[in-house]
Amino acid sequence: MISELVPAPGSLIGGRWLSSGRETFAVEDPATTETLVAVSRATVADARDAADAAAEALPAWAARAPRERAEALRRAYDLMVERTDDFATLMVLENGKSLADARAEVKYAAEFFRWYGEEAVRNEGLLAVAPAGGARSFVQRRPVGVAVLVTPWNFPAAMITRKVAPALAAGCTVVVKPASETPLTALALAGLLLEAGVPTGVVNVVASDQAGDSVGALLEHPAVRKLSFTGSTRVGSLLLEQAAARVLNCSMELGGNAPFVVTASADIDLAVEAAMVAKFRNGGQACTAANRFHVHRSVHDEFVERFGARVEALEVGTGLGGAEIGPMISAAAAARLWESVEAAVASGAEVTARAKVPEGAGHFVAPVLLTGVATDAEILQHELFGPVAPVVVFDDVDEAVAQANASEMGLASYICSGDLQEAMRMAERFEIGMVGINRGIVSDPAAPFGGTRTSGLGREGGHDGLEAFTETQYLSVDWS
Repeated sequence: MISELVPAPGSLIGGRWLSSGRETFAVEDPATTETLVAVSRATVADARDAADAAAEALPAWAARAPRERAEALRRAYDLMVERTDDFATLMVLENGKSLADARAEVKYAAEFFRWYGEEAVRNEGLLAVAPAGGARSFVQRRPVGVAVLVTPWNFPAAMITRKVAPALAAGCTVVVKPASETPLTALALAGLLLEAGVPTGVVNVVASDQAGDSVGALLEHPAVRKLSFTGSTRVGSLLLEQAAARVLNCSMELGGNAPFVVTASADIDLAVEAAMVAKFRNGGQACTAANRFHVHRSVHDEFVERFGARVEALEVGTGLGGAEIGPMISAAAAARLWESVEAAVASGAEVTARAKVPEGAGHFVAPVLLTGVATDAEILQHELFGPVAPVVVFDDVDEAVAQANASEMGLASYICSGDLQEAMRMAERFEIGMVGINRGIVSDPAAPFGGTRTSGLGREGGHDGLEAFTETQYLSVDWS
């Protein structure tokens, strides 16, 4: 199946697959720790060649009619939907997520091709009379140029299509640097885009487990004008420093520490359903995952009882075996998460509910519900990125808002309330980019995705996502 989707286990540069006679790195199945395939490691020279290929392809792609670019993206959508099961299986193997989560991701990821196929023909400008008269002002949005797209492992398809689709719609060419844990999905998507009619050189993929060297070379390349990065705040800060040297246009989707607030008026059944999605989608390995639960004292016990019962019932295991929760991406990630749980318990928290984990070599961590967590507990201060749910109590709305804002990160948040006006008033006081109200998911290709403060710069998705890959040009035309 892998060989059918992935044309070659190596980089795609200017239409050539580089997959033989090179050093390799292993891609493992985190559910078994077995090696799936050895992928050829791209060199720094390869990264530069990829930027050269993108630069060479840029003029012709940017000059194509928007409708032609749109039709290529629509074909990519159709092809991806047709191969849903194959793409989902590939992601389960290299990422470890449940098959249900993988199928949902394929649908979500493909939708970016369809949405930006529609947006490609709506890159609108402006015509206006100059206020002083005698001139007309023409404003147009042109492709920014060659874009470097650096993507994480947790959503190996969607994090790529969310960047590639608007870039191509705007007329840019791209070099994708996928996470070394999950390069196979990136290579499969690149092959799919070629099949959909995207010309060689427009989409290039640099596969390497030496990200610093590859990305550094790309950011230094004179043709590169854009960096779009999804990953940790720490790495994003380092990349911004590098990008500053050449004053590159940057979009940053960084870490999250999402609060999930349950008010006194909340429908507890609805709150529990939303909590299960917000916390355990993708096994909690999502930047938008609910990271900390803030529950009003009057409904705390009922919420914890019902939520805890659902946590204990979660099936943990291999995605292809039908489990709801797969493994963590690595042994190191699993160890870090469990250390956080142990430290919280040592500080007074209590494990109220815990699911069972299978025996074997996979990187499994038991889904856990923690109660009795202090508002200043260390476990609330950082992104957990796994299936652990700490619960904090609050007594009034002002306290809930203060707790929600008690983080330098401001990506996503959730509010469950029986009073819609109360929820919206709270949301307006959140210093957070996205708020889900009475639902456990905020991501939508048609809506702007992004955060405030240390959670990033700019927005992906919606029309904002298209504009992120453009520069504004203004023409002042004599009209006397």
